[in-house]
Amino acid sequence: MTSTVITPAEDKNEEKPVDRERTCPLLLRVFLSNGRHHSTNEYARGNVPSNELQIYTWMDATLKELTNLVKEVNPEARRKGTFFDFALVYPDIRMPGYRMRDVGSTCCGQKTADDSKTLSQSRFQIGDYLDIAITVPQNRMPQRRPPRPYDKF
Repeated sequence: MTSTVITPAEDKNEEKPVDRERTCPLLLRVFLSNGRHHSTNEYARGNVPSNELQIYTWMDATLKELTNLVKEVNPEARRKGTFFDFALVYPDIRMPGYRMRDVGSTCCGQKTADDSKTLSQSRFQIGDYLDIAITVPQNRMPQRRPPRPYDKF
């Protein structure tokens, strides 16, 4: 009779942290757009969208960490309630061109399930692009009706 014990070091699903002091960062090419993702046609034939942000980071960078880096250079995206939808853009192996796959979203001022998702968990490969659709909350405040004399405060 034998038993198999898997220690945390042997667990394939567990991610080892990157030693950021000793590991060289990778160049992450990020493309930002308002409200929707870029079309994959904009990445065709060696072209890329014009609004590129280059970030040096590591494979263990989280979506929340990337959100904070985008907010540093994009003041409009700092408003509470702003959503960041992340998608990977990668070469299509079956035909010329690129494919896009959603990987998660974060929200400024709120916790989301994808905050701690890393690039490696998203199956990012060096050379892929990251497309981020930024959705800023509406500027208008909801209209309040005037109080009626019989309303209690």
